[in-house]
Amino acid sequence: MVMQDGGTVDVRPGSDPGRAAPEHSGAYLASGLCLVLYGAALLAWTVYGLGQADTTAWDFVEGLFNPGATPAPQVLGPYEWAFTVAFLAVGGLTLAQRRTARSAALLCGFLLLAVSLREGVGLFNAAYRDQYSNDPLGGWALATRGLGLVTALVVLAVLRSATERAADAAPVSPMSARRRRHSRICGVLFLITAAVRVIWTVRALSSSEMATTRYLRGAVDGSVLGTLDLSASTEFTTVSSVLVLLILGVIALRGRRDIRGALLVFAAVELYLTVRTVVLLAVTDFFSLSSETPEGALSMATTAYALAAMTSVVVLATGRAYGPYGGVRGALGPGVPSSE
Repeated sequence: MVMQDGGTVDVRPGSDPGRAAPEHSGAYLASGLCLVLYGAALLAWTVYGLGQADTTAWDFVEGLFNPGATPAPQVLGPYEWAFTVAFLAVGGLTLAQRRTARSAALLCGFLLLAVSLREGVGLFNAAYRDQYSNDPLGGWALATRGLGLVTALVVLAVLRSATERAADAAPVSPMSARRRRHSRICGVLFLITAAVRVIWTVRALSSSEMATTRYLRGAVDGSVLGTLDLSASTEFTTVSSVLVLLILGVIALRGRRDIRGALLVFAAVELYLTVRTVVLLAVTDFFSLSSETPEGALSMATTAYALAAMTSVVVLATGRAYGPYGGVRGALGPGVPSSE
């Protein structure tokens, strides 16, 4: 409050535009709690794997970015390491009821549901089911899978309806147009990445002895490998990443809803995995050998594109088109000037 002409004028800032509406508080809190619990479970598996392996903490840290530096297999793989951080970060932001976290939490929920359905298909195999009872850690692994399914169902059930209708009905401002332009750029980058990944996958299948049906079965059936493993298979990570890139790419290209959180989380995960690939190429001296064959040069070009594209999406998703509180600049309400 300040005095003006003998009276008082309220100059306190209005409600935080980056915070979810009060009526959605319960949905955000329930989703955030489930995501944090599941992230903590994956973190516990990572710590357990580190304790069981004959490695030091520094060896593990180095192995996070250098695939050739991990001397012993871990319980979880790089895909799970990346999403452990994502689950904890998104869960924390969801608990803080940040609107940006909604699309990221929904993305995590859909991916967890896909993992759970794949495991459910695998459980139809009697030999695979027996491994849960025969393996000393089978009960803990099954409990982790169950927690993932519960998390997915809770997040998808309560957050899908937690929409901000007032924000959707707001008039288009210059900053809103800028946000949509950034969203469309991210959509194009995602769609190109998906197309490149499909081309490389089809080429790999056509030049190897692996049948396409078996590859696709490995993406949807957890029993294909024949071992009880919490790490996602290569087939699942490839197919799921292509689908996510396509779906998010189309939604972002349309620019009709704010999916900045989902774009940021998935681009960050893809960027981490791409950095691991670049480090592997560097330590194996692939850079100096890539120019000797057209395939090697093309592989280098696509890896460079993936690195640049995912970096660009991360930058655009955290750019200046968004206000200091997570909302769009210039949309703080009447009488509140834009900071630009």
